[in-house]
Amino acid sequence: MRTTFDAEVDAAYITLVPETESGRSVRNEVVDIAGGTVVLDFDQSGMLLGLEILGATKLLDGVFLAGAERIDR
Repeated sequence: MRTTFDAEVDAAYITLVPETESGRSVRNEVVDIAGGTVVLDFDQSGMLLGLEILGATKLLDGVFLAGAERIDR
Protein backbone atom coordinates (compact mmCIF):
# COMPACT_ATOMS: atom_id res chain seq x y z
CA MET A 1 0.00 0.00 0.00
CA ARG A 2 1.25 3.48 -0.87
CA THR A 3 -0.16 6.82 0.25
CA THR A 4 0.64 10.13 -1.42
CA PHE A 5 -0.42 13.63 -0.36
CA ASP A 6 -0.46 16.88 -2.33
CA ALA A 7 -0.92 19.77 0.11
CA GLU A 8 -1.31 22.33 -2.68
CA VAL A 9 -4.64 20.79 -3.69
CA ASP A 10 -5.39 19.07 -0.34
CA ALA A 11 -5.65 15.65 -1.97
CA ALA A 12 -4.39 12.22 -0.94
CA TYR A 13 -4.27 8.97 -2.87
CA ILE A 14 -4.15 5.55 -1.23
CA THR A 15 -3.02 2.80 -3.59
CA LEU A 16 -4.28 -0.58 -2.41
CA VAL A 17 -2.56 -2.84 -4.95
CA PRO A 18 1.06 -3.05 -6.11
CA GLU A 19 2.03 -0.48 -8.72
CA THR A 20 0.04 -1.12 -11.86
CA GLU A 21 0.10 0.03 -15.43
CA SER A 22 -1.53 3.34 -16.26
CA GLY A 23 -5.13 3.05 -17.37
CA ARG A 24 -6.00 0.02 -15.26
CA SER A 25 -8.76 1.98 -13.52
CA VAL A 26 -11.86 1.69 -15.68
CA ARG A 27 -14.60 2.70 -13.24
CA ASN A 28 -14.86 5.36 -10.57
CA GLU A 29 -17.42 5.78 -7.83
CA VAL A 30 -17.65 9.27 -6.32
CA VAL A 31 -18.77 9.65 -2.72
CA ASP A 32 -19.48 13.18 -1.52
CA ILE A 33 -18.88 13.61 2.20
CA ALA A 34 -19.18 16.74 4.33
CA GLY A 35 -15.79 18.41 3.97
CA GLY A 36 -14.63 16.58 0.86
CA THR A 37 -15.02 13.85 -1.71
CA VAL A 38 -13.75 10.28 -1.97
CA VAL A 39 -13.24 8.71 -5.40
CA LEU A 40 -12.99 4.91 -5.50
CA ASP A 41 -11.04 3.49 -8.46
CA PHE A 42 -11.91 0.00 -9.73
CA ASP A 43 -10.42 -2.23 -12.42
CA GLN A 44 -12.34 -4.17 -15.07
CA SER A 45 -13.01 -7.11 -12.72
CA GLY A 46 -14.37 -4.84 -9.96
CA MET A 47 -11.26 -4.92 -7.76
CA LEU A 48 -10.74 -1.76 -5.72
CA LEU A 49 -7.39 -0.29 -6.79
CA GLY A 50 -7.24 2.87 -4.71
CA LEU A 51 -8.97 5.87 -3.20
CA GLU A 52 -8.53 9.55 -3.95
CA ILE A 53 -9.47 11.80 -1.05
CA LEU A 54 -10.23 15.43 -1.90
CA GLY A 55 -10.28 17.60 1.21
CA ALA A 56 -7.78 15.22 2.78
CA THR A 57 -6.91 17.42 5.76
CA LYS A 58 -10.57 17.40 6.79
CA LEU A 59 -11.22 13.70 6.17
CA LEU A 60 -7.98 12.00 7.26
CA ASP A 61 -6.07 11.98 10.53
CA GLY A 62 -3.07 14.33 10.57
CA VAL A 63 -0.73 11.57 11.78
CA PHE A 64 -1.76 9.44 8.81
CA LEU A 65 -1.13 12.31 6.38
CA ALA A 66 2.24 13.08 7.99
CA GLY A 67 3.36 9.57 7.01
CA ALA A 68 2.26 9.98 3.39
CA GLU A 69 4.72 10.60 0.57
CA ARG A 70 4.54 14.31 -0.31
CA ILE A 71 4.19 14.95 -4.04
CA ASP A 72 3.76 18.73 -3.93
CA ARG A 73 7.40 19.55 -3.30
